[in-house]
Amino acid sequence: MNQISKTEQVLKEMRQYLIDILVLSEIRWTRNGLEKFGDGYVMAFSGHLPPQNGQERARYSPTVVSARGTKELEILDKATMSKTFTFDKVFGQESKQVDVYKSVVSPMIEEVLAGYNCTVFAYGQTGTGKTFTMEGERNEHANNLSWENDPLCGIIPRALSQLFDELRRQELEFTVRVSFVELYNEELFDLLSAESDLSKLRLYEDSTKKGAVIIQGVEEKVVCSKAEVYQILQRGSNKRQTAATLMNAHSSRSHTVFSITTHIKECTADGEELMKVGKLNLVDLAGSENIGRSGAVDKRAREAGNINQSLLTLGRVITALVERTPHIPYRESKLTRLLQDSLGGRTKTSIIATVSPSACNLEETMSTVEYAHRAKNITNKPEINQKLTKKALLK
Repeated sequence: MNQISKTEQVLKEMRQYLIDILVLSEIRWTRNGLEKFGDGYVMAFSGHLPPQNGQERARYSPTVVSARGTKELEILDKATMSKTFTFDKVFGQESKQVDVYKSVVSPMIEEVLAGYNCTVFAYGQTGTGKTFTMEGERNEHANNLSWENDPLCGIIPRALSQLFDELRRQELEFTVRVSFVELYNEELFDLLSAESDLSKLRLYEDSTKKGAVIIQGVEEKVVCSKAEVYQILQRGSNKRQTAATLMNAHSSRSHTVFSITTHIKECTADGEELMKVGKLNLVDLAGSENIGRSGAVDKRAREAGNINQSLLTLGRVITALVERTPHIPYRESKLTRLLQDSLGGRTKTSIIATVSPSACNLEETMSTVEYAHRAKNITNKPEINQKLTKKALLK
């Protein structure tokens, strides 16, 4: 049995521990008078690590969430009552990370190369697989596997791997830069900074683009391979704020944004060099959960309060956009300021909501699914980025 088969067998056996469900909502967008409504994707998959604390309890809790056919998610709200949420596609337990990636993220790579900004963010209860979905895990043969064949690869390395493949296939002259920032207790930090201490970053409004913000002083790294991406993820993860909770022994206590920016050289008919710029933001939100059930006390309780406050603000922004209210409260949190262009702005956006199917997590599961379902009704109006001259780019 080869290494890939062994890995897949281990993952299959691990399904006895914890089954999670991913719900993906694509915010509908309009362009040239045409409208594409939100797509939803649901995938059932197993937690990669053995159960601990809250996860182990979830293993023995009755299952109240199930996929019905290929398009519906059913949640047993009470003993005799259930709620059904309809999405565009349901992925069963045997589905792999690459199945969701191909359906959801892979088409965005084409949009980034065309000069659009795109965003995917993961939202849900602690311990339901957000970070694993976004980052995955590196196996020892990762450098020899394509983005289509690596069983443990997450969205971030898979997206960059596909991006490099496409750029080289088209024989384009390009540069790819990445940044990795963390929002912790309403302060913004650079996870790729060479400084041993994380220096705080500041947000500014981008005067050239309505709704966009600039992160002053953020470090961008030029990358050329998937191996470099894994090194950067490891470096950033080592700096990220984590703490044990009852829900997850290694719980991320912060929001992160991993941004990929492509610059592709083009020449006009009269020989002028222009740069086509595209961007993909991959957002891993901190765990949303009931403070009491998470076991947070003292500093951790205050920290959880800040996390929940930023997520509540995000919820208010989503509600305001759906209801088309005159005032959208983007400025009430740095999280919503960062995501402003992705919510009701110029960006093509998808939301991955991770939930537990266990009865003990029903409250958080219902909240998460309704959150994502509501977000589907937001309308974005994507605009292609203006091509820049080298002089303008240097500014």
